Amino acid sequence: MRKALFLYNPHSGSHDGNLLAVQRAEETLRHAGIETSIAATLSPVEAGNQAKEAIAHGCDTIFACGGDGTIQDIAQGLIGTSAALALIPLGTANVLAHDLGIPGDPARAAKAALDSVALRVSVGHVGCCSLDGAPISRYFLSVAGVGLDGYLFHQLEQLAPGGKKTLGLATYFLQAFQVWWSYPMRRFAVTIVAAPQVTEHIPYFVTQLLAVRLRDFGNVLRKLAPGASLLRSDFRAVLFDTSSRWSYLLYVLRCALGAGYQIPNVESRDATRLRCSALIPGEPLYLEADGEVLGRLPAEISILPDALTLLVPRDFATRQR
Repeated sequence: MRKALFLYNPHSGSHDGNLLAVQRAEETLRHAGIETSIAATLSPVEAGNQAKEAIAHGCDTIFACGGDGTIQDIAQGLIGTSAALALIPLGTANVLAHDLGIPGDPARAAKAALDSVALRVSVGHVGCCSLDGAPISRYFLSVAGVGLDGYLFHQLEQLAPGGKKTLGLATYFLQAFQVWWSYPMRRFAVTIVAAPQVTEHIPYFVTQLLAVRLRDFGNVLRKLAPGASLLRSDFRAVLFDTSSRWSYLLYVLRCALGAGYQIPNVESRDATRLRCSALIPGEPLYLEADGEVLGRLPAEISILPDALTLLVPRDFATRQR
């Protein structure tokens, strides 16, 4: 690491609080002899372009300072480049930082980055219709989902457009309970188009799909999809072939306890490409990725191998295995 840019989201939580946290992290690297600079993201769309511009001006490392949505925004500009993405977790959940084992304190996270290693990883990709009906193409790092969780994040976005960190975890859990209780459990079709060592696929008619890339989410979900890992070049697809709210609740309980028992009509499959479509045209079925609502069905979720350089702690690979 020779030249690094710290990009932070000024609309996430307290602007002054975030800036002070980023300044502490930046100071840690500057004292280590690294050329550094700080910039606020201009918008979710422009964040990736800002990262690209910094790389064109010689930055070899981009620090994404914020939550998982901010990380996703910035990562768009690093896909396919040799520059490294590093994390300063400032969000509510910080699931990617937790899975990597990155400290929550900004200065400690920056110090950990100095002793990290560069790991080339695969990333997820979503192609779908935006909420306005336009085609959208987006990369994600942690998880993509359609169904109940897509509706949940759509509702959270309505409560606090562009700044969900201000809601806090209590609001997340309260809204999740309300959605679990009231969501109409609309079914949609999922076809596994590509999967390791599988040549024949059948459509599933499900109420929820998760495409998971992380091993440990660190919150109540913890092991959301056992077997998933950033070290793999696929994702674990979790398919809910059920309208039972109790099956959903049992699955969350299973994740929280890290238990291995099977939930009826909920199964997992390894996959590299999935196609999702509504059974009723125009039905409001939302797709989220890394906690951000991207659009509606139809959608395709796939893997882009060897796409991103990520700074990870030295023992990350050992812990994942």
